Amino acid sequence: MRDYPKPPFPEQQQDLPGSFARMDPVPDHGEESWRGANRLDGMKAIITGGDSGIGRAVAIAFAREGADVALSYLDETEDAKSTAQLIRDAGRQCLVFPGDIADPDHCRRIVSDTAEAFGGIDILVNNAAHQRTFDRIEDIPDEEWRKTFAVNIDAMFHLTKAAVPHMKKGGSIINTASINADDPSPNLLAYATTKGAIQNFTMGLAQMLAERGIRANVVAPGPVWTPLIPASMDPEKVSKFGENYPMKRPAQPVELASAYVMLAEPMSSYVSGATIAVTGGKPMI
Repeated sequence: MRDYPKPPFPEQQQDLPGSFARMDPVPDHGEESWRGANRLDGMKAIITGGDSGIGRAVAIAFAREGADVALSYLDETEDAKSTAQLIRDAGRQCLVFPGDIADPDHCRRIVSDTAEAFGGIDILVNNAAHQRTFDRIEDIPDEEWRKTFAVNIDAMFHLTKAAVPHMKKGGSIINTASINADDPSPNLLAYATTKGAIQNFTMGLAQMLAERGIRANVVAPGPVWTPLIPASMDPEKVSKFGENYPMKRPAQPVELASAYVMLAEPMSSYVSGATIAVTGGKPMI
């Protein structure tokens, strides 16, 4: 088992949405370690937030497992270029879609252009998220609350609604929730609320799509070392990030990738409506 970095980390801060290249230590997305076994051979995937963090790790894993990948991201061009190159280095096709998924029309374009280019969609990973921390509810601006829901909830709905008609039996929808769905952090009130909604949406969706042979599942991470952390938290809290979990550290993004591959692969055909907790030993009830 590899030894991953533990706090304390250097105090650091970035502007949202942040870049993995400016983090210290730089996150491990599986660039050197992921070895594929054709578990997703010939499949076509869309990943939102695919430029960095969990999305980048999932994109690398999917490509090395044989999938073509469409990456959606906000405006992190250099991160996205790096991720796209790793996908192409794996011998797979890659599409890139910069833009704000808070815009429903952009969500629909991502899906329609991917389906046309790839000839269909097998996997949709709704992973992109927005978060900011506030100590008091009075400090949360109305527009911040609305933005969190637009990115974390509304986009998931619009992307899923658009993608399902392009999916055949065996399709897989994977939504990124959080341990905050079960154990909400008070200073992440808006974010935590959306993560609970993601879990409920997915459980209902799994039942709605079951007869069509399309599965829907959730991955619920604990603390993960991604650009959202230095871009949304106080530098002192960044330095201690993850130390209060049983493993005394945050996950590296690569440690999440196997859960997404498992939920996407055809061999998991009876896994639907599940929440896969990747929380470093902290229980989810």
